[in-house]
Amino acid sequence: MALRRALPALRPCIPRFVPLSTAPASREQPAAGPAAVPGGGSATAVRPPVPAVDFGNAQEAYRSRRTWELARSLLVLRLCAWPALLARHEQLLYVSRKLLGQRLFNKLMKMTFYGHFVAGEDQESIQPLLRHYRAFGVSAILDYGVEEDLSPEEAEHKEMESCTSAAERDGSGTNKRDKQYQAHWAFGDRRNGVISARTYFYANEAKCDSHMETFLRCIEASGRVSDDGFIAIKLTALGRPQFLLQFSEVLAKWRCFFHQMAVEQGQAGLAAMDTKLEVAVLQTGQLEPLLSRFTEEEELQMTRMLQRMDVLAKKATEMGVRLMVDAEQTYFQPAISRLTLEMQRKFNVEKPLIFNTYQCYLKDAYDNVTLDVELARREGWCFGAKLVRGAYLAQERARAAEIGYEDPINPTYEATNAMYHRCLDYVLEELKHNAKAKVMVASHNEDTVRFALRRMEELGLHPADHRVYFGQLLGMCDQISFPLGQAGYPVYKYVPYGPVMEVLPYLSRRALENSSLMKGTHRERQLLWLELLRRLRTGNLFHRPA
Repeated sequence: MALRRALPALRPCIPRFVPLSTAPASREQPAAGPAAVPGGGSATAVRPPVPAVDFGNAQEAYRSRRTWELARSLLVLRLCAWPALLARHEQLLYVSRKLLGQRLFNKLMKMTFYGHFVAGEDQESIQPLLRHYRAFGVSAILDYGVEEDLSPEEAEHKEMESCTSAAERDGSGTNKRDKQYQAHWAFGDRRNGVISARTYFYANEAKCDSHMETFLRCIEASGRVSDDGFIAIKLTALGRPQFLLQFSEVLAKWRCFFHQMAVEQGQAGLAAMDTKLEVAVLQTGQLEPLLSRFTEEEELQMTRMLQRMDVLAKKATEMGVRLMVDAEQTYFQPAISRLTLEMQRKFNVEKPLIFNTYQCYLKDAYDNVTLDVELARREGWCFGAKLVRGAYLAQERARAAEIGYEDPINPTYEATNAMYHRCLDYVLEELKHNAKAKVMVASHNEDTVRFALRRMEELGLHPADHRVYFGQLLGMCDQISFPLGQAGYPVYKYVPYGPVMEVLPYLSRRALENSSLMKGTHRERQLLWLELLRRLRTGNLFHRPA
């Protein structure tokens, strides 16, 4: 069958949970430590001292910005904090476009929201910004921010059509699927309740090929700009999501199987890496029906998705660009993580080229991280991870409550912070012993970034090693990004680009996201005001970044 032909490593159909049933393996990858000296002995490389990072120094945080850019940032962030405006922003954009005409509307957007959150319209126009940021120690994660402008009804129809198999449409498979992994009309528009992630809806295979070509152009653009670039990709852009749903269900059933074994063997409640199960014989026949429900056309669609992933990874290898596979909804995520892991096995041989994303608002985030780290150790490939809070909180909670399955999200904001720090601490400990593993700390939370810096210092992880990266969105938290970059830490801005009208959905979410992060933007506005007033007092309003 296509799944086993395309992914030979999945023949046993046992996902990331295999380490539960065996004893821990010893580390085989080289440990970080003193550099070897030819002829014997070792010597510790002389490293420059790590500069202190001050997130409250407005002058240093904004010395890369001209005064009019500070004023624009203040205006945009203030408007994003105005509830009445945000509630009607779509109507206001529509009226403005009608009154001003397209040309003047585009100029207005470039002077305000578009200019603040988006780098430019195409790969050529964004180059000056990328060079400017690199001069101040900040690199880029490129993302073509264009989204299809669908009505809610159109989005629902596309989602239901692309997430439902032929067997389900003719009624033969409907009752056999777990409800969490069935398409649901109430949540057909996956944009609802999502404010910080781009959403793709399946149209046809030609559209998926078009998305792949866009990602390839991003890889080429990133490779031309630097030798340490990233681009972000989403697997829902590369194929029919029905495959992700069905494969996720298979993986979830295996997780339930191992959890049930843990209960039966008196190990319920233990962390995954602390659970040692006695597994005599695994009967996989019960999964055969799940893997055989694809029609010939559906099998071809699944194979094409895997082929597109392979094309992107090979191009990234050629250009020296890292791929970050973005996390998505929990009913897709088991399959996305597993496919990403297969790419890591193949391409992360000498260094991390493929980075998986771990959503720390999930209750099982720590188990996911620790099991993948252990698998990388045993199989000898290089672990690469991006840690994020997560972008689908409201949608995930509402869907679990409506359909009737356990809420996968941590109960509180504080619990998610604790989970993030726990996962990060585990990965940083791994980096101490494994010189090839790397992690991206994608966070707008100053406390989380400070935690990472403190643990790096305690573990002897120097920023010059470029093993711990930091990431924030363009137009947000410059008071974190630029002090880190100027202190020598590898830091990246998530840089979207695209034509004005085609990135309006992205801009809408950026505005909504700032409104949902009022504490952070309040501090950012305070620092912007401090720097603007300092320049006014010192007669430096015409500051030229250098």
